[in-house]
Amino acid sequence: MEVKKSQKADLENKRGLFLEIGLALTLAIVFLAFEWRVDTSEANVLQAEQEMQAEEEIIPITRQEPVKPPPPPPPAPKVADILNIVDNDEEIEDELEIEDSEADMDEEVEIQVVEETEEEDEQQVFVIVEDMPEFPGGDIELQKWINRSVKYPVIAQENGITGRVYVGFVVNKVGQVENVKIMRGVDPSLDKEALRVIKMMPKWKPGKQRGKAVKVSYTVPINFQLQ
Repeated sequence: MEVKKSQKADLENKRGLFLEIGLALTLAIVFLAFEWRVDTSEANVLQAEQEMQAEEEIIPITRQEPVKPPPPPPPAPKVADILNIVDNDEEIEDELEIEDSEADMDEEVEIQVVEETEEEDEQQVFVIVEDMPEFPGGDIELQKWINRSVKYPVIAQENGITGRVYVGFVVNKVGQVENVKIMRGVDPSLDKEALRVIKMMPKWKPGKQRGKAVKVSYTVPINFQLQ
């Protein structure tokens, strides 16, 4: 069976033309590749920016100068030993005297013992002690004695002055009352009468600390009240 093919549809006749067209396109592409130019301005800008960043990242290297040690102190002047050379016949005035420091075993040594003074204990006034001072008969007898001894001042009665006077005093080692003073007063007339009454109190039983009589401060209230 024969293949029928027209002359126009046969591509073999156009092979040379296609070859020439392909060669022409290839040469044109190669030529354009050689003639292609890159804009160097952008490349220069990028290179400059990279160099600036590199310069910023570089850490300057500093060098610390070594600390010089202080100079050594000047040498101390040498002191020469002075030797006094004398003749054998010459007497030496400065002779060293050596005494025997060992004590004789039979020798008696006197030891003086100084007794401590008790002036501080005598002058010290206690507030609270083991055995507090006591009025003869106790607190009840103290109140009774004060009520019998107090005389209400007339001027205070006329003016209607009342109140409670606190009197402080010290009971010494033998039970006597001393250093009487007003701790909290009300009126001069009432304060004066309270002082008079406390000063004329009988002897107390003295206070004791560790079995020894001592001075103790004490406070007594005296109540002035009109009936």
